[in-house]
Amino acid sequence: MVLRSMPPPAWLGKDAPEGDVVVSSRVRFARNLDGIAVPHLATDDELAAVRDQVLESARPLELEVLKHVSEAERDYLVGCRLVSPDFDARGHGRALILDRERSVSIMVNEEDHLRVQALTAGWSIETAGRLAQHVLSRLEGTPDADPSPFHRPATARPTGLRFARSDSGFVTASPTNQGQGKRLSALFHLIGLAHAKRLPAVLTALAEMGHTARGIYGEVSRGVGAFIQVSSTSSPLSHFSGATEYLLREERLARREVPREHLAEQARSAIDFAVASSQITLADALRVLAWARWAASSEIEGFGFGYRDVDLWVSTLEVRSTHDEDAAARHRASFLRERLG
Repeated sequence: MVLRSMPPPAWLGKDAPEGDVVVSSRVRFARNLDGIAVPHLATDDELAAVRDQVLESARPLELEVLKHVSEAERDYLVGCRLVSPDFDARGHGRALILDRERSVSIMVNEEDHLRVQALTAGWSIETAGRLAQHVLSRLEGTPDADPSPFHRPATARPTGLRFARSDSGFVTASPTNQGQGKRLSALFHLIGLAHAKRLPAVLTALAEMGHTARGIYGEVSRGVGAFIQVSSTSSPLSHFSGATEYLLREERLARREVPREHLAEQARSAIDFAVASSQITLADALRVLAWARWAASSEIEGFGFGYRDVDLWVSTLEVRSTHDEDAAARHRASFLRERLG
C-alpha cells in the first residue's frame, strides 16, 4: 500500500516520444571526490566525509534527501529505476537525493562517490542529458546557463565539489567507466523481436556496436518480458542514437508481421492467466504485462488501458517482499487482478 500510494516519477508521463518501443531514456554520470578513496576502499570516516560534502553542495538546489528509506520505499525506487537494486541508502555514509519530480536521483557512495542520473519519458536522451549535466554542474560549482527547474537566485552558490581526474579522464571505481564517467541508456520493449525469436541476433549486433544489453532490473532479468536496457559508456550520442533507430526499425518490422487477431488472443490469454492466479512470480508478472503493453500500444480493442498505464504498473510491481517471496507473489497477483480483471 505504501509502494502504490507514492507519486509516479515524471518520466512516466503520457508524453513519451517513440513510447510504444522506448519506455524511458537515462543519462548517468559517475564521479569521485579528489583525494578520497573510492567507496570500496574508503574508511567509514571517509564515506561520511563524502556524504557531508555532497549534501552541503546539493543544499542550494533544494533537492530532497531521503535518510530513512523503508523496504517498501526502496521497492518503489528500484521499480522506478531511480536507484540501482544493490544500493542501500541506509548504509554507512550513504545518502539518496531526489528532485521533486523524481526525474533526477543522486546516489552517494554507491560504487562511486556520486552517481547522478536523470530519467525522461520515451526516447528523449538529450533532455535526460541536460537535466543530469545541470545538476552535476551545480554540484561542481561550474557555470550552467541552461534553464532548469533547479534554478536558484544568483546568491545561492554551491560549495563546489572537486572531482578526481587522471590522464584518461575522470577516475571511477570501475575501469569500464573511466574517461567521461558517463553512461547513456534507454529501456526498450522489444517484444516483437522476442516473439519472432530474433532478439538474440539483434542483441549480438548491438554488442558488436559496443553497446551493452541488460534486463529491466539488471543482468539477472535480461530478456524477461522483452524489457531490455541498452547502454553505452564509450559511444558518442550520435552512435547511440543510431543504435536506437536500428532497434526502432527492427522492432516495428517484427510487430507488423504478427496478425492483430493473434496478438489479441495472446494478450487475453496472458491476462486470463494473471487474473486466475493467487500467486505470481516477478518474471511471470512481467511477461503478462509485456503482452498487455503490446496489445495496448497496437490499439487492440477491448482492454481498457494504455501502454503508459502498463509502464506505471511495471514500475510499481513488488520487486521483492519485506518478508518472503510467497507474500510478494500474492501481492503481485492481487495487484494484477485489480488492474486487469
